[in-house]
Amino acid sequence: MDKDIDSGYVNQIQKYPLLTAEEEAELSHKIQAGDKLALNSLVNSNLRLVVSIAHKFSNSRLSMMDLIQEGNLGLMTAAEKYHYSFKTRFSTYAYPWIVQYMLRYVNTRVSMITLPHRKDDMIRKIQSAQNYLFQQNGHEASSAELAVYLGIPEEKVRDYMSFAYTVASLDSEAGGEDSSLTMADMLSDSTYSPEALLLREEEKRGVRDLMHELPINEQKVIWYRYNFDGEMHTKTLREISKMIGVSPEAVRQTELRAVRHLKSAATVACAI
Repeated sequence: MDKDIDSGYVNQIQKYPLLTAEEEAELSHKIQAGDKLALNSLVNSNLRLVVSIAHKFSNSRLSMMDLIQEGNLGLMTAAEKYHYSFKTRFSTYAYPWIVQYMLRYVNTRVSMITLPHRKDDMIRKIQSAQNYLFQQNGHEASSAELAVYLGIPEEKVRDYMSFAYTVASLDSEAGGEDSSLTMADMLSDSTYSPEALLLREEEKRGVRDLMHELPINEQKVIWYRYNFDGEMHTKTLREISKMIGVSPEAVRQTELRAVRHLKSAATVACAI
């Protein structure tokens, strides 16, 4: 085990037996009926999974016990949401929940800006208090509750919490020493949509079909003005005027006529 992991904690969690699939399903039935003891049993028997995942995120800048604490919150959330009808082992279902909570912790700890030691230490105490009170009360602690728990003025709690920003480099490591995984690798690609790409291609194909109905000069102007050949540089009115032997103003007028004709043709096509 990692030297940063409390040995007493490790000894404690190893006392809890691993569960079979049948035992997980039985506990899930009881959890759905509101049995808190069953919930605790499911969580406790999977605490070793959190430690195993924590090793993949470990580096010298992260507190392993804090990371495990965050993972345990994800494990508890998974245990509450798990249902025997999912037809999958609980560890498989819980894994992404644990990783999600750990990543949230990594995001708050891997900072490009270094705070003074006293402020950084107090922020860590506040975050630990937030986690503890969340487990005890089942909701996010208010600044007043944190102030009472920590024995400091509420105003100071709010001040320190304002320093707990989330600034992280996308190139920062999110895995262990043997992993090349970065924070950027963990982000979903929202720029790529197969459906949107297909629709764009269909629109281009439709416009190309309509262009065949235009006079040849209008086809040329639309082709070059809207970069249908996919060149890096979209041609200007002056460049097109030199290519087809007319003035730039004539190209502009031709473009306007061509666009009107395309709109009219598209309206007719949609009505059919």
